[in-house]
Amino acid sequence: GALRVIQDPDELQVTAGDTVALGCRVEVAESVALLRMEWLRDGGLGVLCANRLSFVTPLSPSFCARRVPGVQLAWQPPRATLSLPQVRGNDSGRYLCRVTLEI
Repeated sequence: GALRVIQDPDELQVTAGDTVALGCRVEVAESVALLRMEWLRDGGLGVLCANRLSFVTPLSPSFCARRVPGVQLAWQPPRATLSLPQVRGNDSGRYLCRVTLEI
């Protein structure tokens, strides 16, 4: 297909207070201008972070949604990193990187 998204690590165990970095690599078969990247978490929290990214232009770490303090997204094509500072027990769950090609 035209798009492949690879998340890492597959599974991660951390201690309360740690900073966690979740990776998402985007591979595309053809040149694209824009991607829409969303990080979601299960448990009804919905979108933690969403951003439009240029496939070739890096993005320095920037803060995401206000309702999730301290969460940052960085983009070094073709890899994005979502950073969660000082995790707590209620941060546990499954995280998903969803990428959409914008035409």
